[in-house]
Amino acid sequence: MEPKPARESAITMAVQMLPGDANPQGQVHGGTIMKLVDSAAAVAAHRHARSMVVTARMDEMSFLAPVEVGDLVTLRASVNAVWHTSMEVGVRVETENLLTGEVRHTASAYLVVVAIGDDRKPREVPPLDPQTAEARRREAEAQTRRAHRLATRRPA
Repeated sequence: MEPKPARESAITMAVQMLPGDANPQGQVHGGTIMKLVDSAAAVAAHRHARSMVVTARMDEMSFLAPVEVGDLVTLRASVNAVWHTSMEVGVRVETENLLTGEVRHTASAYLVVVAIGDDRKPREVPPLDPQTAEARRREAEAQTRRAHRLATRRPA
């Protein structure tokens, strides 16, 4: 398989938050943001693997700023590293108040996504070609996170 650069699978997704996304106080549910993060990661992984994918893990996610009804939530996702059948995808969430123009970093997360075939079993994915210094840094950091995940994995 030919290696693919991270830029080929990177995506930007934007969604305006509506009343159905929020609690009675007008703040968007954390689960709504988590679902958007999962969706953005899946799209980036689909683009890299060109196959069906499933989320295997989402690392810790902290909410750094509230999201209000009417805000525009922008998610940027890219594949950070690739192993045999799995990939780490990083997602950054920013929120823009469309009335004031204020943009806030709302959350970030790393997800492990596995490519699957028609038989629903893991399948090999193309290697990543980190062509820029930024892509190489992200890949190195992803390798460190993977080592930590594997070292702390609980037996099934």
